[in-house]
Amino acid sequence: MELLKGRLGVPGHMVRRIDVAGAGGVRLAAWEFTDPPKIGGGLEEGEQRPGVLLLHGLMGRASHWAATARRLSARHRPVALDQRGHGRSEKPAEGPYDREAYVDDAIAAIEQLGLAPVALVGHAMGALTAWQLAARRPDLVSALVICDMRASALGAASQREWTEWFRSWPVPFATLADVRKWFGEDDPTLERPRPARGEFFAEVMAERADGWRPVFSRRQMLSARETWVHDAHWEELAQVPCPALVVRGLDAELGRAEAQEMVRVLPRGAYAEIPDAGHLLPWEQPDAWCAAIEPFLHAATMPS
Repeated sequence: MELLKGRLGVPGHMVRRIDVAGAGGVRLAAWEFTDPPKIGGGLEEGEQRPGVLLLHGLMGRASHWAATARRLSARHRPVALDQRGHGRSEKPAEGPYDREAYVDDAIAAIEQLGLAPVALVGHAMGALTAWQLAARRPDLVSALVICDMRASALGAASQREWTEWFRSWPVPFATLADVRKWFGEDDPTLERPRPARGEFFAEVMAERADGWRPVFSRRQMLSARETWVHDAHWEELAQVPCPALVVRGLDAELGRAEAQEMVRVLPRGAYAEIPDAGHLLPWEQPDAWCAAIEPFLHAATMPS
């Protein structure tokens, strides 16, 4: 594993990039946010912080988790993964971008980074990867946080809507301010302005010769989504043996009734709801998000 020093997401903090070999040899970038423990820093000699693997959603990237990771680093070893097709990780032209590849990549990261038993924190598609992994490899997982991901099938109409939405993007954007404005205010799918959404998308843009474009391929994102929108995922939820917290925003895509049914289906499920937050709740309400997950992770991962 090649270790690289770099800055990511939070001014004044160093992070470490660790290259991981994913399924089929795909090169993945993992980002560790924990500074090396200092002498007298609260850990006994030889004691290690329990690992947390943060999995972004479709179109996300590891750097989106920087603030959450910094909050968790006092007690945990947080690592965020740029999943295949995203961020600084490899984006193979023909994939695969199926569920098995994403789960296998996350398993490879856990094993190569020595994170097990790990707490998995996933947003949207990353949450689905997390609970599928926890169901398949319970030996690797100590706890699970599911952030705004539905267990029900979304269906073909949802995929068609996403295709049309991608076509509506006014790419290339002339400036990052235009990115923030379009995704935070002007996107016709928005019911009201969401500045955090504009910031979220500004972080997944890169400057090209003709302007700002996404760092991912929209075609690849649709390919990844195609592999899970037509299926329900309740059976795998029921196979997750570790403590699991389902978190939703009041205005999120996961409705309250479905979220509470997910909690019921999970053998050790718990529920948290954050007001005045939508799909991007960790970035819209970061303090409330961390207040919901920190006690859960502490109880689930720390030795009693």
